[in-house]
Amino acid sequence: MTQAPELPKERRHRHDREIIGLALPAFGALVAEPLFVMADSAIIGHLGTTQLAGLGVAAALLMTAVNVFVFLAYATTAAVARRVGAGDLTSAIRQGMDGVWLALLLGVAVVAIALPAAPWLVHAFGASETAAPYAITYLRISSLGIPAMLTVLAATGVLRGLQNTRTPLYIAIGGFTSNAALNALLVYGVGLGIAGSAWGTVIAQCAMAIAYLIVVVRGAQRHGASLRPDAAGIRASAQAGVPLLIRTLSIRAVLLIATAVAARLGDVDIAAHQIVLALWSLLAFALDAIAIAGQAIIGRHLGAGDAVGARQACRRMVEWGVASGVLLGLLVSVSRPLFIPLFTSDPAVYDTLLPVLLVVAVSQPIAGVVFVLDGVLMGAGDGPYLAGAMLVTLAVFAPVALLVPTFGGGLRALWWAMALMMTVRMLTLWWRTRSGRWIVTGATR
Repeated sequence: MTQAPELPKERRHRHDREIIGLALPAFGALVAEPLFVMADSAIIGHLGTTQLAGLGVAAALLMTAVNVFVFLAYATTAAVARRVGAGDLTSAIRQGMDGVWLALLLGVAVVAIALPAAPWLVHAFGASETAAPYAITYLRISSLGIPAMLTVLAATGVLRGLQNTRTPLYIAIGGFTSNAALNALLVYGVGLGIAGSAWGTVIAQCAMAIAYLIVVVRGAQRHGASLRPDAAGIRASAQAGVPLLIRTLSIRAVLLIATAVAARLGDVDIAAHQIVLALWSLLAFALDAIAIAGQAIIGRHLGAGDAVGARQACRRMVEWGVASGVLLGLLVSVSRPLFIPLFTSDPAVYDTLLPVLLVVAVSQPIAGVVFVLDGVLMGAGDGPYLAGAMLVTLAVFAPVALLVPTFGGGLRALWWAMALMMTVRMLTLWWRTRSGRWIVTGATR
């Protein structure tokens, strides 16, 4: 076992300042992508219900296509942070550029698939005959921005690894502002309708990618790092990302199973489930910000050969995760009667939501530990274990969730199954961190 020694007060304060300094800007950048979709929805919603329905289908497909590649940010953060800790900034930025090149290659491949497959994907997703043309139009145009979106992910990972989460926040604010302005101009001013919204998003995403590339390229030039694609480096980035891709797909499978089960429970339950899922996602952003700080800090400590510092940072971040989870849980519990009317006026949905939100509130301290330890192990480059642990979690969750309609309990039982899923994740991650096998020092794992 590798129990971290008790942290002196001064050391705790230093860790706290570092966690806050990285986590707060990271949280602001994390909410940028949902805000893009919200801005598009607000503008398109005034064109008509069918246009909004088309946007909903296309946006879900687009976000799925992008989010499965979130490993571009996570793996790059860990790899760059290790080299920063080892004092080799040139190698750190070079590794980051390999991640950016991988993002561009993957982006081009996804576009090549999405453009011809857009009609099939939209119909497979269940879009109505009236909404499908709008969904196809939006998906085809917005998919052109996927290389930029993936570049943003990889470049964000570079800057996080360099212990810089402020620049991603500033770029995210600029991207959201320009996206909203362009959408309003192209949809209403130019009269392009839903196509204008898609083009506005593509332009904003490309502008964000360019801003990131300017920052990364300047850093590369300053430290003498090559900007040319390196086949070996790109392969290494891809290999590091495969386990995290498996982890991400497993999490997506959990969410899909939960939604499918909720749909089988009835219209009231699926409506309530979507509201709970939206809140759960928002809470996840807050906790994920601490995890991002963990990726950067742990990677740097291990790169510097400071195993004791890595353990101490891990311990302090777990304390932050628990405290944040308790606070968020209390907020959810207390605000339930105020929160629900913002989303529904249906008494049946209200009555279903009230006890389910209490389950979500109770599980937040567990979620706090899960997100932090997830970030710690990502920062350590322990991707294969994370993939295996998430597959085990999926294997436990799936049968329990699928039996909910048979044994009863409704949506509350389903969300207790979600709480079980988070508990299994916590136990597998806790066991790994206690074992100390994640602690591998040096510029590379």
